[in-house]
Amino acid sequence: MKAFTAVVERCPDTGHFVGYVPGFPGAHAQAETLEELRENLREVLAMLRATCPRFYCARS
Repeated sequence: MKAFTAVVERCPDTGHFVGYVPGFPGAHAQAETLEELRENLREVLAMLRATCPRFYCARS
């Protein structure tokens, strides 16, 4: 699988991590841990590529 860079921030109120992948509309997720966030973002990218391969595969 191709590697992508995610922007990650931590919510000061909840302590949860939120992240998104620049250049991929809709590729965002949140989680309690960084590992969980990483897995959530992988799932989101896989779903986006499966539902709109013409758009997302062009960026591979």
